[in-house]
Amino acid sequence: MNDKKPDTACQAFDVVIIGAGFAGMYMLHKCRGLGLSAIVLDAAGDVGGTWYWNRYPGARCDIDSLDYSYSFDDDLQQEWKWSERYSPQAEILDYAAHVAKRFDLRRDIRFDTLVVSASFDEAATQWELVTDTGAAFRGTWCVMAVGCLSLPQKPDFDGLDDFRGPWYHTGLWPHEAVDFTGMKVGVVGTGSSAIQSIPQIAKQASHLTVFQRTPNFSVPAWNGPLDPEREQEVKADYAVFRECARWSQSGYNGEESHESGHEASANRQRSELERRWAVGGFTVLSTFSDIGNDLEVNKIVADFAHEKIRERVNDPAVADLLCPKNHPFGTKRLCVDIDYYETYNRENVTLVDIKDAPIERITPTGLATSSGSYEFDAIVFAIGFDAMTGPLLNIDIRGRAGEPLRDKWEEGPQSYLGLTVAGFPNMFTVTGPQSPSVLTNMMSAVEQHIEWISDCLGYLKENGLTLIEAEGTSENDWVRHNEEVGNATLYPLANSWYVGANIPGKSSAFMPYAGHFGEYRKLCDEIAADDYRGFKLEAGEPAA
Repeated sequence: MNDKKPDTACQAFDVVIIGAGFAGMYMLHKCRGLGLSAIVLDAAGDVGGTWYWNRYPGARCDIDSLDYSYSFDDDLQQEWKWSERYSPQAEILDYAAHVAKRFDLRRDIRFDTLVVSASFDEAATQWELVTDTGAAFRGTWCVMAVGCLSLPQKPDFDGLDDFRGPWYHTGLWPHEAVDFTGMKVGVVGTGSSAIQSIPQIAKQASHLTVFQRTPNFSVPAWNGPLDPEREQEVKADYAVFRECARWSQSGYNGEESHESGHEASANRQRSELERRWAVGGFTVLSTFSDIGNDLEVNKIVADFAHEKIRERVNDPAVADLLCPKNHPFGTKRLCVDIDYYETYNRENVTLVDIKDAPIERITPTGLATSSGSYEFDAIVFAIGFDAMTGPLLNIDIRGRAGEPLRDKWEEGPQSYLGLTVAGFPNMFTVTGPQSPSVLTNMMSAVEQHIEWISDCLGYLKENGLTLIEAEGTSENDWVRHNEEVGNATLYPLANSWYVGANIPGKSSAFMPYAGHFGEYRKLCDEIAADDYRGFKLEAGEPAA
Protein backbone atom coordinates (compact mmCIF):
# COMPACT_ATOMS: atom_id res chain seq x y z
CA MET A 1 0.00 0.00 0.00
CA ASN A 2 1.41 3.36 -1.01
CA ASP A 3 0.90 6.06 1.60
CA LYS A 4 3.02 8.72 -0.13
CA LYS A 5 1.33 12.03 -0.87
CA PRO A 6 0.68 12.87 -4.52
CA ASP A 7 3.14 15.30 -6.07
CA THR A 8 2.30 16.85 -9.41
CA ALA A 9 5.37 19.08 -9.66
CA CYS A 10 7.59 18.72 -12.74
CA GLN A 11 11.29 19.53 -12.78
CA ALA A 12 13.48 19.70 -15.88
CA PHE A 13 17.15 18.77 -16.25
CA ASP A 14 19.59 18.03 -19.03
CA VAL A 15 20.00 14.46 -17.78
CA VAL A 16 17.74 12.31 -15.63
CA ILE A 17 19.45 9.26 -14.13
CA ILE A 18 17.64 6.30 -12.56
CA GLY A 19 19.69 4.54 -9.92
CA ALA A 20 22.11 5.72 -7.22
CA GLY A 21 24.44 2.75 -7.32
CA PHE A 22 28.00 2.95 -8.61
CA ALA A 23 26.77 3.65 -12.16
CA GLY A 24 24.35 6.42 -11.23
CA MET A 25 26.80 8.14 -8.91
CA TYR A 26 29.54 8.17 -11.52
CA MET A 27 27.13 9.41 -14.20
CA LEU A 28 26.13 12.31 -11.98
CA HIS A 29 29.78 13.17 -11.40
CA LYS A 30 30.49 13.11 -15.14
CA CYS A 31 27.45 15.28 -15.93
CA ARG A 32 28.72 17.95 -13.58
CA GLY A 33 32.06 17.92 -15.36
CA LEU A 34 30.24 18.54 -18.64
CA GLY A 35 28.29 21.45 -17.19
CA LEU A 36 25.01 19.55 -17.57
CA SER A 37 22.25 19.73 -14.99
CA ALA A 38 21.37 16.26 -13.70
CA ILE A 39 19.20 14.51 -11.14
CA VAL A 40 19.40 10.96 -9.82
CA LEU A 41 16.25 9.13 -8.74
CA ASP A 42 16.38 6.01 -6.58
CA ALA A 43 13.84 3.99 -4.60
CA ALA A 44 16.42 3.28 -1.90
CA GLY A 45 17.05 5.40 1.16
CA ASP A 46 20.71 6.02 0.31
CA VAL A 47 23.43 5.30 -2.23
CA GLY A 48 24.86 1.86 -2.94
CA GLY A 49 22.50 0.16 -5.37
CA THR A 50 22.64 -3.61 -4.98
CA TRP A 51 24.79 -3.22 -1.87
CA TYR A 52 22.07 -1.15 -0.22
CA TRP A 53 19.50 -3.94 -0.57
CA ASN A 54 21.54 -7.15 -0.32
CA ARG A 55 22.42 -7.23 3.36
CA TYR A 56 21.94 -10.96 3.95
CA PRO A 57 24.42 -12.80 6.20
CA GLY A 58 27.72 -13.39 4.43
CA ALA A 59 27.05 -10.98 1.54
CA ARG A 60 30.30 -9.93 -0.08
CA CYS A 61 31.86 -9.23 -3.46
CA ASP A 62 33.29 -12.06 -5.59
CA ILE A 63 35.83 -9.78 -7.29
CA ASP A 64 39.05 -8.82 -5.49
CA SER A 65 38.67 -5.54 -3.60
CA LEU A 66 41.53 -3.82 -5.41
CA ASP A 67 39.69 -4.41 -8.69
CA TYR A 68 36.16 -3.73 -7.42
CA SER A 69 36.43 0.01 -6.95
CA TYR A 70 36.42 3.23 -8.97
CA SER A 71 39.50 4.06 -11.01
CA PHE A 72 38.53 7.55 -12.22
CA ASP A 73 40.12 9.47 -9.34
CA ASP A 74 43.61 8.59 -8.19
CA ASP A 75 43.30 10.33 -4.82
CA LEU A 76 40.18 8.28 -4.12
CA GLN A 77 41.79 4.96 -4.95
CA GLN A 78 44.91 5.82 -2.97
CA GLU A 79 43.13 7.00 0.16
CA TRP A 80 40.61 4.17 0.52
CA LYS A 81 41.80 1.04 2.33
CA TRP A 82 40.02 -2.29 1.97
CA SER A 83 40.25 -4.68 4.89
CA GLU A 84 39.79 -8.01 3.08
CA ARG A 85 40.62 -9.67 -0.22
CA TYR A 86 36.88 -9.94 -0.96
CA SER A 87 35.04 -6.99 0.53
CA PRO A 88 31.96 -7.60 2.71
CA GLN A 89 28.71 -5.82 1.87
CA ALA A 90 28.89 -3.37 4.77
CA GLU A 91 32.34 -2.18 3.73
CA ILE A 92 31.29 -1.71 0.09
CA LEU A 93 28.31 0.30 1.29
CA ASP A 94 30.65 2.42 3.41
CA TYR A 95 32.77 2.97 0.31
CA ALA A 96 29.72 4.11 -1.69
CA ALA A 97 28.81 6.52 1.12
CA HIS A 98 32.39 7.81 1.19
CA VAL A 99 32.30 8.49 -2.56
CA ALA A 100 28.94 10.26 -2.28
CA LYS A 101 30.26 12.51 0.48
CA ARG A 102 33.65 13.12 -1.13
CA PHE A 103 32.08 14.38 -4.37
CA ASP A 104 29.02 15.96 -2.73
CA LEU A 105 26.66 13.80 -4.76
CA ARG A 106 23.68 13.51 -2.43
CA ARG A 107 22.46 17.05 -3.08
CA ASP A 108 21.44 15.95 -6.58
CA ILE A 109 19.95 12.59 -5.61
CA ARG A 110 16.30 12.03 -4.70
CA PHE A 111 16.05 8.99 -2.46
CA ASP A 112 12.86 7.05 -1.66
CA THR A 113 11.76 7.92 -5.20
CA LEU A 114 10.44 5.02 -7.25
CA VAL A 115 10.20 5.66 -11.00
CA VAL A 116 7.18 3.86 -12.46
CA SER A 117 7.17 5.21 -16.02
CA ALA A 118 9.42 6.90 -18.56
CA SER A 119 8.12 8.16 -21.89
CA PHE A 120 9.75 9.99 -24.77
CA ASP A 121 8.04 13.24 -25.81
CA GLU A 122 8.88 13.51 -29.51
CA ALA A 123 7.65 17.10 -29.87
CA ALA A 124 9.83 18.34 -27.00
CA THR A 125 12.70 15.88 -27.56
CA GLN A 126 12.58 15.07 -23.87
CA TRP A 127 12.02 12.14 -21.57
CA GLU A 128 9.37 12.45 -18.89
CA LEU A 129 9.69 10.22 -15.85
CA VAL A 130 6.88 9.80 -13.34
CA THR A 131 7.30 8.45 -9.81
CA ASP A 132 4.93 6.51 -7.59
CA THR A 133 3.91 9.80 -5.94
CA GLY A 134 2.98 11.38 -9.27
CA ALA A 135 6.03 13.65 -9.34
CA ALA A 136 7.41 14.21 -12.83
CA PHE A 137 10.96 14.85 -14.00
CA ARG A 138 11.99 15.82 -17.51
CA GLY A 139 15.34 15.45 -19.19
CA THR A 140 16.76 15.71 -22.68
CA TRP A 141 18.67 12.51 -21.96
CA CYS A 142 17.70 9.58 -19.77
CA VAL A 143 20.30 7.24 -18.30
CA MET A 144 19.03 3.91 -16.99
CA ALA A 145 21.53 2.98 -14.28
CA VAL A 146 19.13 0.48 -12.74
CA GLY A 147 21.57 -2.42 -12.40
CA CYS A 148 21.38 -5.97 -13.72
CA LEU A 149 20.41 -7.74 -10.50
CA SER A 150 18.10 -5.27 -8.79
CA LEU A 151 14.62 -6.79 -9.26
CA PRO A 152 14.25 -9.70 -6.81
CA GLN A 153 12.12 -12.62 -7.91
CA LYS A 154 9.28 -12.65 -5.41
CA PRO A 155 8.32 -15.99 -3.85
CA ASP A 156 5.17 -17.22 -5.53
CA PHE A 157 4.25 -20.20 -3.39
CA ASP A 158 0.69 -20.95 -2.37
CA GLY A 159 0.08 -20.32 1.29
CA LEU A 160 2.91 -17.82 1.83
CA ASP A 161 0.60 -15.41 3.63
CA ASP A 162 -0.40 -18.19 6.02
CA PHE A 163 3.08 -18.75 7.37
CA ARG A 164 3.15 -17.70 11.04
CA GLY A 165 6.86 -16.98 11.28
CA PRO A 166 9.04 -14.36 9.57
CA TRP A 167 10.26 -14.93 6.03
CA TYR A 168 13.02 -13.13 4.19
CA HIS A 169 14.34 -12.62 0.66
CA THR A 170 18.11 -12.32 0.39
CA GLY A 171 17.73 -9.47 -2.12
CA LEU A 172 15.45 -7.47 0.20
CA TRP A 173 17.07 -8.09 3.56
CA PRO A 174 16.01 -6.01 6.58
CA HIS A 175 18.32 -3.20 7.64
CA GLU A 176 18.13 -4.27 11.25
CA ALA A 177 20.00 -7.37 12.42
CA VAL A 178 18.25 -10.72 12.01
CA ASP A 179 19.05 -13.29 14.69
CA PHE A 180 18.34 -16.97 13.93
CA THR A 181 19.75 -18.23 17.23
CA GLY A 182 17.87 -21.32 18.38
CA MET A 183 15.54 -21.29 15.37
CA LYS A 184 14.66 -23.99 12.88
CA VAL A 185 15.32 -22.29 9.54
CA GLY A 186 14.57 -23.30 5.97
CA VAL A 187 16.54 -21.86 3.04
CA VAL A 188 15.04 -22.18 -0.44
CA GLY A 189 17.66 -21.98 -3.19
CA THR A 190 21.34 -22.73 -3.69
CA GLY A 191 22.51 -19.86 -5.91
CA SER A 192 25.09 -17.23 -5.06
CA SER A 193 23.26 -15.53 -2.18
CA ALA A 194 22.39 -18.91 -0.65
CA ILE A 195 25.96 -20.15 -0.95
CA GLN A 196 27.15 -17.03 0.88
CA SER A 197 24.42 -16.98 3.55
CA ILE A 198 23.98 -20.68 4.37
CA PRO A 199 27.30 -21.03 6.28
CA GLN A 200 26.46 -17.96 8.37
CA ILE A 201 22.86 -18.95 9.13
CA ALA A 202 24.01 -22.47 10.06
CA LYS A 203 26.19 -20.99 12.81
CA GLN A 204 23.09 -19.56 14.53
CA ALA A 205 20.19 -21.86 13.73
CA SER A 206 19.36 -24.83 15.90
CA HIS A 207 18.72 -26.62 12.62
CA LEU A 208 19.01 -25.48 9.00
CA THR A 209 17.31 -27.25 6.11
CA VAL A 210 18.41 -26.31 2.60
CA PHE A 211 16.06 -26.97 -0.30
CA GLN A 212 18.00 -27.44 -3.53
CA ARG A 213 16.51 -27.79 -7.01
CA THR A 214 19.73 -27.36 -8.98
CA PRO A 215 23.25 -27.45 -7.53
CA ASN A 216 25.74 -24.78 -8.60
CA PHE A 217 29.47 -24.94 -9.06
CA SER A 218 31.33 -22.98 -6.42
CA VAL A 219 35.04 -22.36 -5.98
CA PRO A 220 36.83 -21.39 -2.75
CA ALA A 221 37.49 -17.72 -2.02
CA TRP A 222 40.32 -18.34 0.43
CA ASN A 223 39.31 -14.96 1.81
CA GLY A 224 41.34 -13.18 4.45
CA PRO A 225 42.82 -9.81 5.38
CA LEU A 226 44.09 -7.89 2.38
CA ASP A 227 47.81 -8.49 2.01
CA PRO A 228 49.50 -5.14 2.82
CA GLU A 229 52.40 -5.89 0.46
CA ARG A 230 49.97 -6.67 -2.36
CA GLU A 231 48.05 -3.46 -1.67
CA GLN A 232 51.25 -1.40 -1.65
CA GLU A 233 52.43 -3.04 -4.88
CA VAL A 234 49.17 -2.26 -6.70
CA LYS A 235 48.84 1.28 -5.38
CA ALA A 236 52.43 2.07 -6.37
CA ASP A 237 51.37 1.70 -10.00
CA TYR A 238 47.57 1.67 -9.92
CA ALA A 239 47.34 3.22 -13.40
CA VAL A 240 48.98 0.22 -15.03
CA PHE A 241 46.89 -2.16 -12.91
CA ARG A 242 43.70 -0.46 -14.08
CA GLU A 243 44.79 -0.31 -17.71
CA CYS A 244 45.42 -4.05 -17.70
CA ALA A 245 41.91 -4.63 -16.35
CA ARG A 246 40.31 -2.33 -18.94
CA TRP A 247 41.61 -4.37 -21.86
CA SER A 248 41.33 -7.81 -20.31
CA GLN A 249 38.90 -10.63 -21.07
CA SER A 250 36.69 -9.95 -18.06
CA GLY A 251 37.54 -6.49 -16.78
CA TYR A 252 39.73 -7.47 -13.83
CA ASN A 253 43.30 -8.54 -13.18
CA GLY A 254 42.74 -12.25 -13.26
CA GLU A 255 45.19 -14.73 -14.69
CA GLU A 256 44.19 -15.37 -18.28
CA SER A 257 45.26 -18.45 -20.21
CA HIS A 258 46.26 -18.92 -23.82
CA GLU A 259 46.78 -22.67 -23.47
CA SER A 260 44.28 -25.15 -24.88
CA GLY A 261 43.23 -27.96 -22.62
CA HIS A 262 43.80 -30.34 -25.54
CA GLU A 263 47.44 -29.30 -25.80
CA ALA A 264 48.16 -29.91 -22.12
CA SER A 265 49.21 -33.34 -20.85
CA ALA A 266 47.16 -34.99 -18.11
CA ASN A 267 49.83 -34.05 -15.56
CA ARG A 268 49.86 -30.46 -16.81
CA GLN A 269 46.07 -30.26 -16.67
CA ARG A 270 46.04 -31.49 -13.09
CA SER A 271 48.87 -29.31 -11.82
CA GLU A 272 47.41 -26.17 -13.39
CA LEU A 273 43.94 -26.85 -11.96
CA GLU A 274 45.40 -27.50 -8.51
CA ARG A 275 47.47 -24.31 -8.69
CA ARG A 276 44.53 -22.16 -9.67
CA TRP A 277 42.25 -23.82 -7.11
CA ALA A 278 44.78 -22.86 -4.46
CA VAL A 279 44.67 -19.24 -5.68
CA GLY A 280 40.87 -19.27 -5.41
CA GLY A 281 38.16 -17.19 -7.04
CA PHE A 282 37.43 -16.92 -10.73
CA THR A 283 40.96 -17.78 -11.87
CA VAL A 284 39.82 -21.41 -12.28
CA LEU A 285 37.52 -20.24 -15.09
CA SER A 286 40.50 -19.36 -17.25
CA THR A 287 42.66 -22.42 -16.57
CA PHE A 288 42.49 -23.25 -20.28
CA SER A 289 41.57 -21.00 -23.18
CA ASP A 290 38.84 -23.38 -24.39
CA ILE A 291 36.98 -24.13 -21.16
CA GLY A 292 34.10 -21.96 -22.33
CA ASN A 293 33.60 -23.45 -25.78
CA ASP A 294 34.86 -27.05 -25.76
CA LEU A 295 32.78 -29.65 -23.92
CA GLU A 296 35.64 -32.13 -23.65
CA VAL A 297 37.95 -29.61 -21.99
CA ASN A 298 35.10 -28.28 -19.85
CA LYS A 299 34.41 -31.81 -18.56
CA ILE A 300 38.00 -32.07 -17.32
CA VAL A 301 37.42 -29.00 -15.16
CA ALA A 302 33.91 -30.10 -14.09
CA ASP A 303 35.20 -33.51 -13.01
CA PHE A 304 37.96 -31.80 -11.05
CA ALA A 305 35.38 -29.57 -9.32
CA HIS A 306 33.24 -32.63 -8.49
CA GLU A 307 36.29 -34.28 -6.95
CA LYS A 308 36.91 -31.22 -4.79
CA ILE A 309 33.28 -31.21 -3.62
CA ARG A 310 33.58 -34.86 -2.60
CA GLU A 311 36.77 -34.07 -0.70
CA ARG A 312 35.02 -31.33 1.25
CA VAL A 313 31.71 -33.10 2.04
CA ASN A 314 31.87 -36.14 4.33
CA ASP A 315 28.60 -37.85 3.33
CA PRO A 316 29.00 -39.29 -0.21
CA ALA A 317 25.24 -39.09 -0.87
CA VAL A 318 25.12 -35.40 0.08
CA ALA A 319 28.26 -34.69 -1.93
CA ASP A 320 26.68 -36.33 -4.97
CA LEU A 321 23.59 -34.11 -4.63
CA LEU A 322 25.87 -31.04 -4.49
CA CYS A 323 27.70 -31.96 -7.71
CA PRO A 324 26.19 -30.12 -10.71
CA LYS A 325 25.61 -32.50 -13.60
CA ASN A 326 23.09 -30.71 -15.82
CA HIS A 327 25.28 -27.87 -17.09
CA PRO A 328 28.93 -27.32 -18.05
CA PHE A 329 31.32 -25.70 -15.60
CA GLY A 330 31.00 -21.90 -15.57
CA THR A 331 27.89 -21.70 -17.77
CA LYS A 332 25.88 -20.57 -14.77
CA ARG A 333 27.26 -17.75 -12.66
CA LEU A 334 30.20 -19.36 -10.89
CA CYS A 335 29.94 -18.91 -7.13
CA VAL A 336 32.84 -18.06 -4.81
CA ASP A 337 32.36 -19.44 -1.32
CA ILE A 338 33.69 -19.46 2.21
CA ASP A 339 33.16 -22.91 3.78
CA TYR A 340 29.96 -23.59 1.82
CA TYR A 341 30.48 -27.30 1.23
CA GLU A 342 31.95 -27.84 4.70
CA THR A 343 28.70 -26.50 6.18
CA TYR A 344 26.96 -29.72 5.12
CA ASN A 345 29.22 -31.63 7.51
CA ARG A 346 27.51 -29.91 10.44
CA GLU A 347 25.03 -32.02 12.43
CA ASN A 348 22.48 -29.20 12.35
CA VAL A 349 22.32 -28.93 8.54
CA THR A 350 20.18 -31.01 6.17
CA LEU A 351 20.08 -30.89 2.38
CA VAL A 352 16.77 -31.69 0.67
CA ASP A 353 16.62 -32.36 -3.07
CA ILE A 354 13.43 -30.85 -4.53
CA LYS A 355 14.13 -31.50 -8.19
CA ASP A 356 11.84 -34.53 -8.25
CA ALA A 357 9.81 -33.57 -5.17
CA PRO A 358 9.13 -29.84 -5.59
CA ILE A 359 7.75 -27.47 -2.98
CA GLU A 360 3.97 -27.52 -3.26
CA ARG A 361 3.00 -24.87 -0.76
CA ILE A 362 3.97 -22.88 2.30
CA THR A 363 2.09 -23.98 5.39
CA PRO A 364 1.33 -22.03 8.60
CA THR A 365 4.21 -23.87 10.30
CA GLY A 366 6.68 -24.40 7.41
CA LEU A 367 6.45 -25.84 3.94
CA ALA A 368 5.32 -28.97 2.14
CA THR A 369 6.95 -30.75 -0.78
CA SER A 370 5.37 -33.55 -2.77
CA SER A 371 7.22 -36.01 -0.53
CA GLY A 372 6.73 -34.54 2.94
CA SER A 373 6.25 -31.58 5.29
CA TYR A 374 8.77 -29.53 7.25
CA GLU A 375 8.34 -27.18 10.20
CA PHE A 376 10.29 -23.95 10.57
CA ASP A 377 10.46 -20.87 12.73
CA ALA A 378 11.72 -18.79 9.78
CA ILE A 379 12.16 -19.21 6.01
CA VAL A 380 14.78 -17.57 3.77
CA PHE A 381 14.10 -17.35 0.05
CA ALA A 382 17.36 -17.18 -1.90
CA ILE A 383 15.63 -17.39 -5.27
CA GLY A 384 17.46 -14.70 -7.19
CA PHE A 385 16.44 -11.95 -9.55
CA ASP A 386 14.65 -11.18 -12.78
CA ALA A 387 18.03 -10.36 -14.25
CA MET A 388 19.17 -7.79 -16.79
CA THR A 389 15.92 -7.04 -18.61
CA GLY A 390 13.77 -7.23 -15.47
CA PRO A 391 14.83 -3.94 -13.84
CA LEU A 392 14.19 -2.08 -17.12
CA LEU A 393 10.88 -3.76 -17.94
CA ASN A 394 9.68 -3.16 -14.39
CA ILE A 395 9.42 0.49 -15.47
CA ASP A 396 6.80 1.36 -18.09
CA ILE A 397 9.28 2.68 -20.68
CA ARG A 398 7.78 4.03 -23.90
CA GLY A 399 9.69 5.32 -26.92
CA ARG A 400 8.59 6.81 -30.22
CA ALA A 401 4.83 6.74 -30.86
CA GLY A 402 4.41 5.40 -27.32
CA GLU A 403 5.91 2.00 -28.15
CA PRO A 404 6.38 0.04 -24.91
CA LEU A 405 9.81 -1.45 -24.36
CA ARG A 406 7.98 -4.49 -22.96
CA ASP A 407 6.44 -5.12 -26.37
CA LYS A 408 9.69 -4.61 -28.25
CA TRP A 409 11.51 -7.02 -25.94
CA GLU A 410 8.74 -9.59 -25.69
CA GLU A 411 10.89 -12.21 -27.46
CA GLY A 412 14.14 -11.03 -25.88
CA PRO A 413 16.25 -7.86 -25.70
CA GLN A 414 17.15 -5.86 -28.79
CA SER A 415 19.81 -3.18 -28.48
CA TYR A 416 22.82 -1.58 -30.10
CA LEU A 417 25.93 -2.35 -28.04
CA GLY A 418 23.76 -3.00 -24.99
CA LEU A 419 23.85 0.78 -24.60
CA THR A 420 20.91 2.08 -26.65
CA VAL A 421 17.65 0.89 -28.19
CA ALA A 422 16.28 1.84 -31.63
CA GLY A 423 13.02 3.73 -31.27
CA PHE A 424 14.03 5.03 -27.84
CA PRO A 425 16.12 8.15 -28.59
CA ASN A 426 18.38 9.75 -25.97
CA MET A 427 18.03 6.76 -23.64
CA PHE A 428 21.12 4.91 -22.48
CA THR A 429 21.11 1.56 -20.66
CA VAL A 430 24.19 1.22 -18.44
CA THR A 431 25.49 -2.38 -18.47
CA GLY A 432 22.28 -3.28 -20.27
CA PRO A 433 21.45 -6.61 -21.88
CA GLN A 434 23.71 -7.45 -24.83
CA SER A 435 26.70 -5.76 -23.19
CA PRO A 436 29.44 -7.65 -21.26
CA SER A 437 28.06 -6.52 -17.85
CA VAL A 438 27.44 -9.59 -15.67
CA LEU A 439 30.20 -11.61 -17.35
CA THR A 440 32.79 -9.05 -16.19
CA ASN A 441 33.91 -7.06 -13.21
CA MET A 442 30.86 -4.80 -12.92
CA MET A 443 32.94 -1.81 -11.84
CA SER A 444 34.97 -1.96 -15.04
CA ALA A 445 31.81 -2.41 -17.09
CA VAL A 446 30.12 0.51 -15.30
CA GLU A 447 33.06 2.86 -15.82
CA GLN A 448 33.39 1.93 -19.48
CA HIS A 449 29.71 2.60 -20.17
CA ILE A 450 29.49 5.80 -18.14
CA GLU A 451 32.61 7.20 -19.80
CA TRP A 452 31.28 6.30 -23.26
CA ILE A 453 27.92 7.95 -22.47
CA SER A 454 29.50 11.08 -21.00
CA ASP A 455 31.85 11.38 -23.98
CA CYS A 456 28.81 11.04 -26.22
CA LEU A 457 26.93 13.77 -24.36
CA GLY A 458 29.99 15.99 -24.62
CA TYR A 459 30.16 15.37 -28.38
CA LEU A 460 26.46 16.18 -28.78
CA LYS A 461 26.82 19.36 -26.74
CA GLU A 462 29.89 20.55 -28.65
CA ASN A 463 28.20 19.98 -32.00
CA GLY A 464 24.83 21.49 -31.17
CA LEU A 465 23.08 18.12 -31.32
CA THR A 466 20.17 17.19 -29.08
CA LEU A 467 19.20 13.71 -30.28
CA ILE A 468 20.98 10.41 -30.72
CA GLU A 469 19.23 7.19 -31.65
CA ALA A 470 20.42 3.77 -32.71
CA GLU A 471 19.57 2.91 -36.30
CA GLY A 472 17.42 -0.17 -36.77
CA THR A 473 19.96 -1.88 -39.02
CA SER A 474 22.73 -1.32 -36.47
CA GLU A 475 20.57 -2.80 -33.77
CA ASN A 476 19.67 -5.83 -35.89
CA ASP A 477 23.32 -6.42 -36.70
CA TRP A 478 24.30 -6.21 -33.03
CA VAL A 479 21.52 -8.59 -31.95
CA ARG A 480 22.66 -11.07 -34.57
CA HIS A 481 26.31 -10.67 -33.54
CA ASN A 482 25.37 -11.11 -29.88
CA GLU A 483 23.62 -14.38 -30.70
CA GLU A 484 26.53 -15.64 -32.81
CA VAL A 485 29.07 -14.92 -30.07
CA GLY A 486 26.87 -16.52 -27.41
CA ASN A 487 26.19 -19.61 -29.52
CA ALA A 488 29.93 -20.11 -30.02
CA THR A 489 30.19 -20.74 -26.26
CA LEU A 490 28.75 -23.35 -23.91
CA TYR A 491 26.59 -20.77 -22.08
CA PRO A 492 23.35 -21.65 -23.93
CA LEU A 493 23.61 -25.23 -22.62
CA ALA A 494 22.62 -24.08 -19.13
CA ASN A 495 19.15 -23.09 -17.96
CA SER A 496 20.48 -20.06 -16.13
CA TRP A 497 19.35 -16.57 -15.29
CA TYR A 498 21.58 -15.51 -18.19
CA VAL A 499 18.78 -16.84 -20.43
CA GLY A 500 15.92 -15.97 -18.07
CA ALA A 501 15.24 -19.61 -17.17
CA ASN A 502 14.61 -18.76 -13.51
CA ILE A 503 11.57 -16.57 -14.31
CA PRO A 504 8.37 -18.42 -15.31
CA GLY A 505 7.13 -17.24 -18.70
CA LYS A 506 10.23 -15.18 -19.52
CA SER A 507 11.39 -15.51 -23.13
CA SER A 508 14.56 -17.55 -23.53
CA ALA A 509 17.43 -15.48 -24.88
CA PHE A 510 21.08 -15.30 -23.86
CA MET A 511 21.23 -11.77 -22.51
CA PRO A 512 24.86 -10.75 -21.79
CA TYR A 513 27.48 -10.25 -24.48
CA ALA A 514 29.93 -13.14 -24.24
CA GLY A 515 32.75 -11.52 -26.21
CA HIS A 516 36.05 -10.22 -24.89
CA PHE A 517 35.56 -7.15 -22.67
CA GLY A 518 38.65 -5.37 -24.00
CA GLU A 519 37.59 -6.00 -27.61
CA TYR A 520 34.09 -4.72 -26.81
CA ARG A 521 35.63 -1.55 -25.35
CA LYS A 522 37.74 -1.13 -28.48
CA LEU A 523 34.65 -1.50 -30.71
CA CYS A 524 32.69 1.08 -28.70
CA ASP A 525 35.61 3.51 -28.98
CA GLU A 526 35.87 2.95 -32.73
CA ILE A 527 32.16 3.61 -33.21
CA ALA A 528 32.42 6.87 -31.26
CA ALA A 529 35.54 7.95 -33.14
CA ASP A 530 33.69 7.35 -36.43
CA ASP A 531 31.18 10.10 -35.49
CA TYR A 532 28.97 7.54 -33.75
CA ARG A 533 28.65 5.06 -36.57
CA GLY A 534 25.30 3.29 -36.56
CA PHE A 535 23.51 6.16 -34.82
CA LYS A 536 21.19 8.85 -36.13
CA LEU A 537 22.14 12.29 -34.81
CA GLU A 538 19.93 15.37 -35.02
CA ALA A 539 20.28 19.05 -34.13
CA GLY A 540 17.67 21.22 -32.53
CA GLU A 541 16.85 23.24 -29.47
CA PRO A 542 15.70 21.22 -26.45
CA ALA A 543 12.47 22.32 -24.83
CA ALA A 544 12.78 24.77 -21.97
